[in-house]
Amino acid sequence: MSSRTASALAHPNIAFIKYWGNRDDDLRLPANGSISMNLEGLETHTRVDFDDSFSADELKINGENPDKSATERVRRMLDEVRQLAGMQQFAHVESHNNFPLGAGIASSASGFAALALSASRAAGLELDEASLSCLARHGSGSACRSIPGGFVEWKVGTGDADSMAVSIASPGYWELEDCIILLSSAPKVTGSSMGNKLAGTSPFQAARVADAPRRLAICREAIMGRNFAPFASIVEEDSNLMHAVMMTSRPPLFYWLPETLGVIQAVKTARAQGLQACYTVDAGPNVHVLCERTAVQETLKLVSSLPGVREVRLANSGGPARLVENLQTAEDRT
Repeated sequence: MSSRTASALAHPNIAFIKYWGNRDDDLRLPANGSISMNLEGLETHTRVDFDDSFSADELKINGENPDKSATERVRRMLDEVRQLAGMQQFAHVESHNNFPLGAGIASSASGFAALALSASRAAGLELDEASLSCLARHGSGSACRSIPGGFVEWKVGTGDADSMAVSIASPGYWELEDCIILLSSAPKVTGSSMGNKLAGTSPFQAARVADAPRRLAICREAIMGRNFAPFASIVEEDSNLMHAVMMTSRPPLFYWLPETLGVIQAVKTARAQGLQACYTVDAGPNVHVLCERTAVQETLKLVSSLPGVREVRLANSGGPARLVENLQTAEDRT
């Protein structure tokens, strides 16, 4: 094999029941299960080239060299793919996103899902969905949820082989919309990988994990029944629990901006007045306001007028990670 290339597309996801904290940091085995929805229209495209002429692995994200930590995480996944494929070639990886990186919109989820698929296929592997989900998890925990499509549940599993994500409902099963409120595009000071390692230092994490099966069951049932009221209640409760753990970790993590709380309060007030919308916040300042499609226009009108809102992106349920025509790399364009 002298040269092999593959390109893949994956969507970030928004977690309704959050992943926060590991029982194994190296394998990213989660402390609790989680449920999410892939976000249609938000995309990571990644191309991987393995070639005999390369003397080292190289990575470009949106045309720039990423920091040492991101590069090392990608190299570890490439090493795993090389081991699975029985090859030694170095790779050049080029990845592009159409949404902000590191700002709490799950860029690592879509990034490592797209990398797992493109790298494995470029190496000549044809992994099934379960194996791809596990491979993606090794790069970023939430990336395992961006491999299947639609509404997805990450099963805790007993170990590395069965801690994977599966679809519980197809894209479009429920006409749920995510109004993504961009308050800041600045990368967060403490990334999710480090934050997950700190989760166990919070006195609230054990209670949060112990109660997770109840929250998962309520959320799963609400999705399958397309029942917004219990869905809204449990999604907000779960988000608040995760941020309570973050804020009481050692050291504490404060991802919210003042404007974040402003959006949260506005959504709660509007729902009390009849608007069928709820909020959830990942590890970052930006807020995801969820609503059924029939309430989109009213929700957009509410959030667009709030202080600090720079942009609102709208996404419904997206499909699985998939192979695409080869992404043009910098080398191709010169």
